[in-house]
Amino acid sequence: MVNKDQVSGVAKQAKGAVKEAAGKVTGSKKTELKGKAEKVAGKIQKAAGDVKEKVRKAN
Repeated sequence: MVNKDQVSGVAKQAKGAVKEAAGKVTGSKKTELKGKAEKVAGKIQKAAGDVKEKVRKAN
């Protein structure tokens, strides 16, 4: 079963990857860094969702 945090985290990672690539293509360091930050935030959110899911399954 997948929870909301896992889905949102993966979506943020994808969105961040697109922003990062766009920043690289356009030469915008600001956009590239925002994309990297969004990817990291997505990874953290997904990890939190993974932990919630493990706790839910353990109960």
